[in-house]
Amino acid sequence: MMLSIGSFAQDQEKPMEVKYRRSSLHTMVVESDKFPNSEVVLKAFNEAPFPNKYNDHTIGEKSFNPAKYTLSEEEKAVIYAPSKGSKLAAAAMAAAEVSIDSVKKELPYRIEKYLKDEKIANKLVSKWFNRQPDGSFDFDLVSERGIFNASFLDTKTAESSSDGVALLKTAGLELINNTFVVINRFNFYANEPVAAAIRDVAKAEVAKKMAGKPQKLIDMANAAIDLAYEKAKEGYSIFANSYLYKLNWNDSTANIFYQDMYMDKSSLDPKKKAAFDQSDLFKLEFIGDETAMGLVTFSLTEKRTEEQIIALSTVKIIDKVYAKLQKKYDVFKTKEPLYTGYPITAKIGVKEGLEGGEKFEVLEQIMDEKTGAITYKKKGKIKVKKGMVWDNTFSDDSVPTTETPADGSAAKPVIDRTTFKGGKKYLSGMLIRQIK
Repeated sequence: MMLSIGSFAQDQEKPMEVKYRRSSLHTMVVESDKFPNSEVVLKAFNEAPFPNKYNDHTIGEKSFNPAKYTLSEEEKAVIYAPSKGSKLAAAAMAAAEVSIDSVKKELPYRIEKYLKDEKIANKLVSKWFNRQPDGSFDFDLVSERGIFNASFLDTKTAESSSDGVALLKTAGLELINNTFVVINRFNFYANEPVAAAIRDVAKAEVAKKMAGKPQKLIDMANAAIDLAYEKAKEGYSIFANSYLYKLNWNDSTANIFYQDMYMDKSSLDPKKKAAFDQSDLFKLEFIGDETAMGLVTFSLTEKRTEEQIIALSTVKIIDKVYAKLQKKYDVFKTKEPLYTGYPITAKIGVKEGLEGGEKFEVLEQIMDEKTGAITYKKKGKIKVKKGMVWDNTFSDDSVPTTETPADGSAAKPVIDRTTFKGGKKYLSGMLIRQIK
């Protein structure tokens, strides 16, 4: 029997919270040499709200120092190998001795070494099956995140029957295979030195190109450069480079795990415990990376402290780079439930990179009650209405419910959801996924 799940009446005044199978995510940050306000940036990262479109799959380690995972000369030679016919071989090999914070090329390799040496993939699997010190596992988390039909689980609860185990294994294949790790590296620079360097170069160009011109014209050009410098020197620039990895969990991996390593409290086996502890079966696949930047500026009218402004900017840059990862890599894209079916709205917005005009497909999730497998039936396409995008970027202020125009006219409701166009046949709770 096929069961449609997650859809509710269109005229529902208060749409219910929709449960659906989400991808799971563990986030980390790369430790590095001190940079301006590094403690504030790292504290903001650790305290930032977890991306609510993912299940929190944090395994404890939130940071690591890549300097501890050194590369061999052979590994460096591969990384810095010059292209065929290049005359820069000597320079390339010399560059291999530069520190990790100066050589972006090395960082992915050091991350790979960290993930392998620390068996991060094994730890992700351990969390999925609630592994205990004695090596036993259970299906509690898979069951919780699997979003099964309640009446079905009443009769075939988890590990109490062969059908229940088969159900959880089927769901686990989909759930565990959508487990991701994002490793973030931040750089934080004062704008003034860069602005000053640009100013000096610009003035040197003026002196060179306007030699012999009236001094008044030269002074005007330099004044314009000074004005640009004054605007550019304030605050800081923050950069986030995020590396995306996915846990590989397929039929072959699952079969070996269940056959050679899985055991519950009633069937403890030292050999199976050792097999998991020593296994290199579990892998993390590198999907790709993205970079985002933002400006941190201050003003006399700003009510927040400098630390609060930097922290807020850090959280926003994290949202920005995650949105770019989702747009670039289909495997990392999230599904979002429709908040209302008509008008068509959803609780996503600027934080997810929406500006207006983006296209989404509408999906109805269908569960096979026999196997627990979920499929998605396409119901149509919708497009974000321009001017109707919710600004849901993180703020430490309370959100007002109305905006009062300066001219004293009637207050306008604040947009608290994004509105789409594209039909009237959709229901609250149907899922949407962005398409190109």
